[in-house]
Amino acid sequence: MFAHDNNDALHILQSVFGYPSFRGQQADIVNHVAGGGDALVLMPTGGGKSLCYQIPALLRDGVSVVVSPLIALMQDQVDALAEVGVKAAFLNSTQSFDEAMRTERKVRNGELDLIYVAPERLMTPRCLELLEASKIALFAIDEAHCVSQWGHDFRPEYIKLSVLHERFPQVPRIALTATADPQTRAEIAHRLQLDDAMQFVSSFDRPNIRYQIVEKSNGRKQVLDFITEEHPGDAGIVYCLSRKKVEETAEFLNAHGVAALPYHAGMDMATRTANQARFLREDAIVMVATIAFGMGIDKPDVRFVAHLDLPKSIEGYYQETGRAGRDGAPADAWMAYGLQDVVQQRRMIDESEADENFKRVQIAKLDAMLGLCETLNCRRVRLLDYFGQPSGACGNCDTCLAPPVSFDGTVQVQKLLSAIYRVEQRFGAGHVIDVLRGVDSEKVRQWRHDKQSTFGIGSETSEAEWRAILRQVIALGLVVVDHDAYGSLKLTAEARPVLRGERAVQLRQYQKPAKKKRDAAKPKGYAESALSPVEQAIFEKLRWWRVETARKHNVPAYVIFHDATMREIAKAQPASLDDLRSISGVGEKKLDTYGEEIISLIAAMG
Repeated sequence: MFAHDNNDALHILQSVFGYPSFRGQQADIVNHVAGGGDALVLMPTGGGKSLCYQIPALLRDGVSVVVSPLIALMQDQVDALAEVGVKAAFLNSTQSFDEAMRTERKVRNGELDLIYVAPERLMTPRCLELLEASKIALFAIDEAHCVSQWGHDFRPEYIKLSVLHERFPQVPRIALTATADPQTRAEIAHRLQLDDAMQFVSSFDRPNIRYQIVEKSNGRKQVLDFITEEHPGDAGIVYCLSRKKVEETAEFLNAHGVAALPYHAGMDMATRTANQARFLREDAIVMVATIAFGMGIDKPDVRFVAHLDLPKSIEGYYQETGRAGRDGAPADAWMAYGLQDVVQQRRMIDESEADENFKRVQIAKLDAMLGLCETLNCRRVRLLDYFGQPSGACGNCDTCLAPPVSFDGTVQVQKLLSAIYRVEQRFGAGHVIDVLRGVDSEKVRQWRHDKQSTFGIGSETSEAEWRAILRQVIALGLVVVDHDAYGSLKLTAEARPVLRGERAVQLRQYQKPAKKKRDAAKPKGYAESALSPVEQAIFEKLRWWRVETARKHNVPAYVIFHDATMREIAKAQPASLDDLRSISGVGEKKLDTYGEEIISLIAAMG
């Protein structure tokens, strides 16, 4: 274990991890857990959750057990700790019997600071016996939202983790997650028997992320334009709903000069692992993935997360977009969204084999997601409000930067509701819009809908505008999409007062998708660290050095140093180890390992 005067948490933060001071609630959490208290921690991605258990692990006597569902990433986490001089290892199915035996011996002999274990492995009698025969400092349960049966990432083995409280009542436990609405938070506390734990809830706001949701016309072309115009040469993630769409989108991007890799659960494990490793270890790779990818991804310089399909819930959206800009520099959360997304998600819920109660919860979550997409107000306010955090307009989302025009859409909505009623609520969006626009199609004639009073009453409105109106009407709960083969539109009880003229409806004015240039507005909360030409040259040289060093050490480049640390080095141009020591992100071990090389590299450029 680390020996420090007065077991000083701040001293460990500075000397081991190289950071000058704690952020937000970190210090309070560290002191509480190091003192033996249980904690439930909600902190946004990039907020520094891991330090909340890594530092108490170094302050307390014994080995700390980190429960994580992310077998594929354990190696990187252990490598990152080794780089700062922390003795860490993992126990999982990727190891041979001999490797596992060696690691178990180290746990028993107290030779490790931290051991990472998957929940399935932890629950085996062999592993529990190993822990009972060892001195345990604390249990950290990462990605704790996996315990929630209502959540977007439920893992049944997480529910069994209450055994830790029963078998190790004296060992403090800290559960951590980036995503939990109040209902999920209560469920985590209940299922993990953390009802009496201190709760630390940080702000969910990520001010450096700019949120943008656009009308979907040709999704693949739109995402290509977004990447080439706003993020050329940047690392990013593109999320798609289906495996087929992942493969096609990755192929399309590659054909147009964007280095893209696919990732989904249907791929063989070796290819999937190789693609993930390339994304983590190389610059400028775009990962096209289903939501099977991303939990625990620590890559700090992901500059954008794009969604080509509507996420199932705000939690899912928040968790996925949160993988952008972990380093605090500007990043984008971009989504293309259309009516078909709403129909598809509703059908998936209705056709699932879940019970009615679960379906009701999923529909409520989808409705909240639609509300975020269709809001006339600040998206960030809507997002934070969902997590129970009031806020003011952010100035860094599309609705703040280019406020949508609202209008009294009551008459248009009445026309739409009447048309749905006149076709006996048996037809989908395309047909209803054809009737409204007076389209002389075979299907319209076949059903004699050209004889209806609603035929052609909306001819002055384009198909795209009607689709935008219909989406908003669904988001307002006036119409639902049936799960039959046609996606039939049905009126709800809420539609009656609108049809009778007793309720007015405000809508967002449809705007044609326009090519937009990157504007110069800098996200609030981010101070641009522009480099001079000389500093930029040093930064590029450091990046080249980092790539080579990471290759030699067989770790991701960011494990050596983050971009933010290298920018500071480029600006400070340290001439001695003491100068270098004062830079954030340079701890004692990294100073010993790389200090002389960096000083020489900078001197050679002078």
